[in-house]
Amino acid sequence: MSMPHRSRAERRRATEARILASARRLFAEKGYERTTIRAVASAAGVDPALVMQYFGAKRDLFTRAVQAVPELPTASDADALTDQLLTTLGLKLGGLPEGVLAMMRSMLTDPAAADQVRDALTRQIEAVTAAMPAAEDPELRAALLVSALLGITIGHQLLGLPPLRGAEADRIVGIIRPAVKSLTASAD
Repeated sequence: MSMPHRSRAERRRATEARILASARRLFAEKGYERTTIRAVASAAGVDPALVMQYFGAKRDLFTRAVQAVPELPTASDADALTDQLLTTLGLKLGGLPEGVLAMMRSMLTDPAAADQVRDALTRQIEAVTAAMPAAEDPELRAALLVSALLGITIGHQLLGLPPLRGAEADRIVGIIRPAVKSLTASAD
């Protein structure tokens, strides 16, 4: 049985996707500094010149590989906001996309990655602030929430801290719920 003929555009899209998948995996495993265009090309089964033709410099490839739309809260009361934030945490503890892992692994050693993470976290803080019920210092509370959830995610996904790695996501969410709720609650 013969394979159907794929158009040049379809082959190009498939090659781009293969390169991006390889780049995400390598950036997630090794970070920005230790990932090379040559290693990405080898993992994707293409010539390094093709990687550069499709994506340009390593920085451009990294930017494309880690692009992700952050999940922004939309809830409008403290209980719903708490539930939404903890649901997101539970999903993250189940595993992060390789692009997100690559960004997190690189953010402390690469200034451009740090800028991208800072921008994404700032958007998340703004969204949590907007969803926050009337509370004192809503922006500070939102920043504390986002930072705490980021720290838990880093401890679980990147550092593999035994107490976090060994715990079920539901257990972690259950324990952290009162702290999250206290930060989302209004100052009555």
